[in-house]
Amino acid sequence: MVFDTPGMITDRIWLVGRRESCAYIVGGGQDYALLGGAMAYVAPDVLEQLNRFGIDEDKIHRIVVLHSHFDHCGMVPFLKRRWPWAVVTASARSKELLQKPNVIESIAAFNQAMMAQSSLTDSAEERDLRFDGINVEAVVGEGDVLTCSDLSLEILDVPGHSSCSIAIYVPQEKALFASDAGGIPFGDKIFTAANANFDLYQQSLEKMAGRDVAIFLAEHYGALAGAEGRRFLANAMAAAAETRRSLEEAYRATGDEARTTAIVTDRIMAETPEGFLPREVVAIVAGQMVHYIAKTLPTNKT
Repeated sequence: MVFDTPGMITDRIWLVGRRESCAYIVGGGQDYALLGGAMAYVAPDVLEQLNRFGIDEDKIHRIVVLHSHFDHCGMVPFLKRRWPWAVVTASARSKELLQKPNVIESIAAFNQAMMAQSSLTDSAEERDLRFDGINVEAVVGEGDVLTCSDLSLEILDVPGHSSCSIAIYVPQEKALFASDAGGIPFGDKIFTAANANFDLYQQSLEKMAGRDVAIFLAEHYGALAGAEGRRFLANAMAAAAETRRSLEEAYRATGDEARTTAIVTDRIMAETPEGFLPREVVAIVAGQMVHYIAKTLPTNKT
């Protein structure tokens, strides 16, 4: 079963935002947490959805950033201004990165571009959706356990997509919130997003697959439950292995990172659904993966 529109997934998990950029509310009663920071332009949708779902904003006590890429933390400053009591939580590496002026500038620029692409610039200015940095107030890492209502939020370090990626496993729901560290689902495909380190990405997939996962919750294109949820990580590992083989084959054929990146970017853009990341961002991701693979392989060109 696929959940790719905002609404209840279980009686303690809700999807919020938009299909292409989503986050999750977990908890109940007097205590909720927001997992994932999405992009700035979805913040108005999130507020409307919380009201529609009957979730009191005053009871959202934590915001967890699972990694610091622009499309996973863009709405956090807006929400922190609105919910000053909510504790912003992330990995130590995310805290470090989110304090760097060049990182703040890049995240702000990409979020501004996505708002313009969605024709929301005027509304964004009116609502003050600007990205002006994030102060991470609570640092978490492997083995830490947060509580939210009657749920345990177990932290896993899952580098590979980024150096700062964490995942959250909720044993009471057999739910894994992996952001992009588990791959990006769309249709019957899984996009392998091993941007930072392909070896660590595959090792992180294996770590997450060691948990009893019945619900896999991504931050692009929603969540999978039932048979699809249970199979997802195995399918993601297979997709990563095939992607690696394909990248190695392409690089061996060209012996050139730039040419290989162009080929891989074209291939990704041909397969991705409408509303996926802009080509320039996909090209960055492809280039990072190609660069890593190129370091592990000798060229066959002389």
